[in-house]
Amino acid sequence: MSTAICRAVKIGGCGEITEKKSRFIATVHPVRSEEEALLFLEQTRKKYWDAKHNCFAYVIGEQNEVTRCSDDGEPSKTAGRPMLDVLLSEGIHDAIAIVTRYFGGVLLGTGGLVRAYQAAVKAGLSACTLVTRRFGKMLVVTTDYQGFGKLQYITASEHISMLDTEYTNAVTVTLFVTADKEEIFRKKLTQATNGKAVILTKEEGFFDLPEEEL
Repeated sequence: MSTAICRAVKIGGCGEITEKKSRFIATVHPVRSEEEALLFLEQTRKKYWDAKHNCFAYVIGEQNEVTRCSDDGEPSKTAGRPMLDVLLSEGIHDAIAIVTRYFGGVLLGTGGLVRAYQAAVKAGLSACTLVTRRFGKMLVVTTDYQGFGKLQYITASEHISMLDTEYTNAVTVTLFVTADKEEIFRKKLTQATNGKAVILTKEEGFFDLPEEEL
């Protein structure tokens, strides 16, 4: 994979700024497809039906496969593109940002509009819960209680995230490992448990981890 880490919006949020009496309300929402983005855009337009402008930008896919933006009646390249630039510069994927503007009677000029729309998107992102999305594998490890202690030591030393643990007559652990650590993890655990630990691959792909994992 060319991209092993990206950022995504786990829980959307809403932020607002005021510039020369104009209100800029930014709504940021997670989306997985262009259809979801357009549906959320329509819902937001209905919510702010009395606003003159509902400018938007969205980025979909770990490789930014789909990017769209709109000035929605504002002067060309003063709203949508600056908003998209914020999402791209912050490394945000699978999200739509909509900025609703209520005109305050004072013209801002092109430079003022660009700054206001970008500041609004940043305010909206600040109100969101962000996650680090990493590419790797979910592994399920089954071992005895003696092997579990060795598993804990290996995952801690290799900075591997243990996500779930079940205790029965054996211990079953679900963990996340990146591609660059999988081989050494398997080798160390096999050696430490004399091959008694059973390691199965549950799933491979991008997984959401807390933002502090960065």
